[in-house]
Amino acid sequence: MLTLDHTMMRVEDLEASLDWYQDYLDYEEKSRWEADTFTNVFLGPEDVHEEGALLELTYNHDGRTYTEGDAWGHIAVRVEDVYDAYEELMDAGVEDYRDPDSCGGSYAFVTDPDGHEIEIVERDHGAKWSLDHTMLRVEDADAAIGWYTRKLDYEMFRRSEHSSFALYFLKPRDAADEAMSVELTYNYDGRSYELGDAWGHVAVSTDDLHDTWETLMTRNAEDYRDPESCDDRYAFTKDPDGHEVEIVRE
Repeated sequence: MLTLDHTMMRVEDLEASLDWYQDYLDYEEKSRWEADTFTNVFLGPEDVHEEGALLELTYNHDGRTYTEGDAWGHIAVRVEDVYDAYEELMDAGVEDYRDPDSCGGSYAFVTDPDGHEIEIVERDHGAKWSLDHTMLRVEDADAAIGWYTRKLDYEMFRRSEHSSFALYFLKPRDAADEAMSVELTYNYDGRSYELGDAWGHVAVSTDDLHDTWETLMTRNAEDYRDPESCDDRYAFTKDPDGHEVEIVRE
């Protein structure tokens, strides 16, 4: 089962980003990888579920800046009551972005120091502020749904059809409720999207990297960065819209 392991976002000021997630979402540092040219830090709630996903912040040491693009949408975090959670963030000093009333009372949005959007959603499961889903915009809903179901054995467990767009939520068929899902957003107007570089990838975990990679290649997934090119620690493919999907060993 290829459970979603983490979502990676690039940040321009690592300490500012760490302070934001630790102060406002009560995240703790789970692990860190210091390389010569970059630093990766993995964050999540203290009581994150064993199948829960983490947030990976990537900081490149060369001082580069990033563009958001619009092919990536947001990450979403879970709370029991969206109004209480939003008020808590406002009282703590988070900038007012999209309050619950402006979102029909069922969700809200804030932004982190790099402008990454964070949706606040009400759920009756999962640790507070744990990652609920990562939203990706797609240009062909049928192709995107087919990719995640065919390549990763995911299933659609929720859908929402509207007058101008549709939302499709997918994750492994036997995953826990607390596992993160991908939300595919399809706008009916035929628009196209730019990936930008402020977002990196979503990652799925496996107990056998080479076997999973071989299965993906058999299913005609894109051969983007194979395990050998990544020191046999991980690999990358891409979905039909160019979103990078990392495969990592458990």
